[in-house]
Amino acid sequence: MSDILNQLAEVLEQRKGAEPGSSYVAKLYDKGLDAILKKIGEEATETVMAAKDGNKEQIIYEMADLWFHTMVLLAQQDLGPDDVLNELARRFGISGIDEKASRNKS
Repeated sequence: MSDILNQLAEVLEQRKGAEPGSSYVAKLYDKGLDAILKKIGEEATETVMAAKDGNKEQIIYEMADLWFHTMVLLAQQDLGPDDVLNELARRFGISGIDEKASRNKS
């Protein structure tokens, strides 16, 4: 399933040089980091509200929006889905308590 994430990452990378009027993502990039972060906050809130309502279809829809906008942030920061997937792989099999404690020691 990470194929779709990599395909999306490629499109988001291509949009970096696009005219702001040519795509939603190009417009977000043009507006800058604060606009991207605002969208992530909005989508996170909408995801929480959908979960609170117990509406599974709406949760999926809002989560897709949230993932999309976090992917925009990754691309804006010259990161990609593999960076996050590698971190998740590193953590796999490690107790969340132990992993968090190891970050506090660094």
